[in-house]
Amino acid sequence: MELLDKLNWRYAAKAMNGEKVAEDKIERILEAARLAPTSSGLQPFEIIVIKNQELKDKIKPVAWNQSVISDCSHLLVFAAWDTYTADRINYMFDLTNDIRGFKNEGWENYRQMLLNSYPQKDAEENFNHTAKQAYIAFSQALAAAAFEGVDATPMEGFDPAAVDEILGLREKGLRSAVLLPLGYRKDDADWLSNLVKVRKPMEDLVTVID
Repeated sequence: MELLDKLNWRYAAKAMNGEKVAEDKIERILEAARLAPTSSGLQPFEIIVIKNQELKDKIKPVAWNQSVISDCSHLLVFAAWDTYTADRINYMFDLTNDIRGFKNEGWENYRQMLLNSYPQKDAEENFNHTAKQAYIAFSQALAAAAFEGVDATPMEGFDPAAVDEILGLREKGLRSAVLLPLGYRKDDADWLSNLVKVRKPMEDLVTVID
């Protein structure tokens, strides 16, 4: 119930007060994102954590001038791989083997199957897939922020190409997928803060097939 209480508490903050979030809370939010499940365990994304005020101010105009960009404590940019490559796939399989301390024939066969599939696909198709994986981690970060009592604003309202250019993401083989400002709500400047949360009733959302 505690998690559900926290999720009921959270909302997409429209104004933040500039107060800094403790680094240990940020670390736990990032760890939740790191632990998120992803397709084939490839974790095909990186998370850029921006604390620098000048950089946040530079991103604000390409994010519809939303104040939470400049007034947040930490701005998280979930940047997905621009495509799958053999090197990227092999890195995660080799890492798994190193950490577990052994090689598994079935696992190696699975590696080869991915190598014979993903790198041959269109880059845009691959990015659509990696971005979906980034969203899984993004969702866990959002829930973890609520658990930590930290406000967050899920944001797709920005110019990805402009953010990519500001952060030099394309040169790293990355593309911005979604933004997550973290901080603390500013109630007197946020029209949404005291409104009742509205969600579909369960019967309109969930179909149970026995």
